[in-house]
Amino acid sequence: MIGEISLYFHIPFCSKKCPYCHFFVLPDQANLKEKFVKALHQELALRLPLIEGKKIVSIYFGGGTPTKLPPKAFQSILEALPPLGSDVEITLETNPEDVSLPLIQEFKSLGINRISMGVQSLDDAELQTLGRQHSAIKALSAIETIQGAGISNLSIDLMFELPGQTLASWERTLARLTTLPIAHLSLYNLTFEPHTQFFKKQKALLPRLPPQEERLTMLESAISHLTAIGLERYEISAFARSGAYSRHNTGYWVGRPFLGLGPSAFSYWEGERFSNVSHLGKYAESLQNGAFPVDFRETLPPEKALRELLAIALRLTCGVNLSTFSSLPLNLQATCDQLIQRGWLYRQGETLRLTSQGQLFYDAVATELV
Repeated sequence: MIGEISLYFHIPFCSKKCPYCHFFVLPDQANLKEKFVKALHQELALRLPLIEGKKIVSIYFGGGTPTKLPPKAFQSILEALPPLGSDVEITLETNPEDVSLPLIQEFKSLGINRISMGVQSLDDAELQTLGRQHSAIKALSAIETIQGAGISNLSIDLMFELPGQTLASWERTLARLTTLPIAHLSLYNLTFEPHTQFFKKQKALLPRLPPQEERLTMLESAISHLTAIGLERYEISAFARSGAYSRHNTGYWVGRPFLGLGPSAFSYWEGERFSNVSHLGKYAESLQNGAFPVDFRETLPPEKALRELLAIALRLTCGVNLSTFSSLPLNLQATCDQLIQRGWLYRQGETLRLTSQGQLFYDAVATELV
């Protein structure tokens, strides 16, 4: 629908930074929070004219650990927005150690209707390797608490291909999902991102990763188990029960415009991508002076933008309806034909999809298309 947009708020506070995390985070300190909230409201005030007349379909509070801010901070943000429709999806990220029944109930009273929780593993040894501050039992308890607070739209994150992880430990984690009241699951394999502790230690960590052939078995086991318990794979890394697809994340994959607020937050608006500075002091100073805190802007040429949108949209298992695209350039059609012949894409009428093999080699497919 024309005029549909999403909003993302980056809440960067964490009690500690996980060794694999590459996101912009700040220490959980009161003086930094006060400075951040003031600046965030200044940015929102500058952005509000862009939102007028638009339909906000999703709001996402990500981080960091957003629940390091008190509920009243989110109340003030939501109250500053134009009136929201009853069907808007409002997601709040959290970690198991922050979950309590009164806190989740208070967030629910503000209109938060979806929780995304960083579980990562249900094996205590793996959680320690990842530097997580919760145990498997705490994660399971937090899931039950969120359900008890009346939020049924709960998503959890899980990671595989971890140092010291085995196929047996992974399958034990998967087995523990069977009776859990989760509506959505995001599945990630561990990557060694620059500027992380794991990246610096990768020489020591790489020999501890599961063997290459076992990693594929882990993925296949996850897909099989999640499908069996009613979580459909609707995107390469996302599984959901019927009706519980992430409206916010789906927007990224289909090119819905969104504004990102907060230090380091990305936006995609009127064909332009831009991001805020990844520094709280510079972020706040720009806004104090009435200027947008943007330090990167990019507008892709039309063909490159089309190629990128096609590649990203192919992450969805429903595929891409080519009739919704402007006519594909001949060289892009030729690339698609080559990928079809390679067995990575298949076309049925106007729908282009990844094959099961293409899903395994998605990065290579995207590289070819872009």
